[in-house]
Amino acid sequence: MTPSSLPQLPPLREVIARHGLTASKALGQNFLLDGQLLARIARVPGDLQDAEVFEVGPGPGGLTRALLQAGARVTAVERDRRCIPALAELGDAFPGKLRVIEEDALEIDAAALFEGKPHIVSNLPYNIGTALLVRWLSADWLPWWASLTLMFQKEVADRIVAGTDDDAYGRLAVLAQWRSNAKLAMPVHRSAFTPPPKVMSAVVHIVPAAAPEDVNFATLERLTGAAFGQRRKMLRQSVKGVPGALAALEQVGIEVTRRAETVSVAEFTEVARVMGA
Repeated sequence: MTPSSLPQLPPLREVIARHGLTASKALGQNFLLDGQLLARIARVPGDLQDAEVFEVGPGPGGLTRALLQAGARVTAVERDRRCIPALAELGDAFPGKLRVIEEDALEIDAAALFEGKPHIVSNLPYNIGTALLVRWLSADWLPWWASLTLMFQKEVADRIVAGTDDDAYGRLAVLAQWRSNAKLAMPVHRSAFTPPPKVMSAVVHIVPAAAPEDVNFATLERLTGAAFGQRRKMLRQSVKGVPGALAALEQVGIEVTRRAETVSVAEFTEVARVMGA
């Protein structure tokens, strides 16, 4: 669609007021209403014309409308039935472009909803965001999704993109970066939300890359779990309970007197390769 042919939509604030919607703290909701900001987020994955997009927790449909206006075919999973009528109106405005599934995103088999590889674009509910990210990053590789464009609390976003010697560097950074490219796409001020959360937010963009050969995910998970579980201790103490870890560190040439936050993603990956399955 060209800009001139897009349907004229009422302001989001009007939609929210008409349907009597308020953000639910229990569901981790914060509504994002700034149309220009939403359009910027929808541009992060690239050209979405006729692309499939998976969205979790659309709420009243702010980001959903930006994705539809960008030409995407959107599948949205929303467990808050109060929001379904507002989303239905959006579906009427974009016939055949929006599929709404009233389910819990943690319970649904998202991959089975698509024949191709969708972009996942979402202002994730705060209370399930990290759990969903870990699930998507733990998928078989190359994964069922084409890219992830996700809104998190700034603290979580920093943990995803952090590098060595950064206080935010830990298991989540290794998980996100050992076979993906993760970057901070944009910060989002708390004032952009209704109601404003207590913390700042940020959008993270993750694109899958080829997985390093002969590296077992479960091994890497055990290794980093032990290393960062006692991150202030030297590696010789923190990973001694992981079979083969100390010998692999020695073989790779990593001093066991180092601490986890000094070990790069590539180094952890190489140690996991030497450890095997």
